Amino acid sequence: MNLPSPEHILGIAAIISLTFYALMGGADYGGGVWDLLAFGPRAAKQRETIANAIGPIWEANHVWLILVIVILFACFPPAFCAISIALHIPLTILLIGIVLRGSAFTFRTYDSQRDNVQRLWGRIFAISSTITPIVLGIIVGAISNGALTLDGTDFMQVYVHSWAQPFPIAVGLFALALFAYLAAVYLTSDTIDAELQNDFRMRAILSAIISAIMAAVVFFLSKDEAPAIYADISRVIPLHVVTALLALCSLSCLYFRKFGIARFFAAGQVAFVLWGWALGQYPFLVRPNWTITNSMANKETLDLVIIALMAGTVLLCPSVLYLLKIFKSRSDVPKSNS
Repeated sequence: MNLPSPEHILGIAAIISLTFYALMGGADYGGGVWDLLAFGPRAAKQRETIANAIGPIWEANHVWLILVIVILFACFPPAFCAISIALHIPLTILLIGIVLRGSAFTFRTYDSQRDNVQRLWGRIFAISSTITPIVLGIIVGAISNGALTLDGTDFMQVYVHSWAQPFPIAVGLFALALFAYLAAVYLTSDTIDAELQNDFRMRAILSAIISAIMAAVVFFLSKDEAPAIYADISRVIPLHVVTALLALCSLSCLYFRKFGIARFFAAGQVAFVLWGWALGQYPFLVRPNWTITNSMANKETLDLVIIALMAGTVLLCPSVLYLLKIFKSRSDVPKSNS
């Protein structure tokens, strides 16, 4: 039996890390969206539930994104170079959003509890939580549409043209809707208050519908604006079918108020969306020039990174599981919802 080559092992590791980031960090971004859109007589309770759900592990979630960046930087330097130059503007906005979001969340917790101070930090947290996933999706769309280039003759061609297009922007809005959906589903089982559960249940159903609409928009835009990724994604139809079935199962569980089960179907749905994109993108890291083979570093570097990943996994996975066990277990959640 032929073992996967080192570059493929590292590519798989990057996709696994992105999956964890989407399922945990993405849900945190979605929580910020619902913090911004909290309204009605239970708005304060909605925000409190969101803060309690995010608070214990939000900082740890960035480990997965950092791991992806390290893999790209160390193991696929030409692809990393192309991304960091051509997408310098959205990457900078992404970093600013992550910093503002984390800082505002912390300051809102420990700063003065006066209403005006809380509103200020809450607004910064919520707005940055909304902008950041949009920019993250734009970056994904830009590395997939085949327009990214370092050979342009002016600023706009190199730094703007690849991402300021309808397709990447649509991918960004799709990512926002998907994260908001994931957060709302998670939040239904993060509270035992029936009224709050229903609030988040309705938000989950609404964002699921918006996500489906945006998925269709992305797919049809890709036909003209990203024909290569359109053709490749069209070849992984079974994954799309599984994604649709998971979405229907999640919505059915929400309808019947089986919130604990719904979150697993929702997580599976988001994971399959990401995997479908990854398989459609393969073997490219950055279209149209950089693949997983022609951008890889020397074999010695890849082997050393794999060894480091194996050692890090031994430490990281038990630590994350223990963190989740401590802070995310809910002994007070009704048994009927799980």
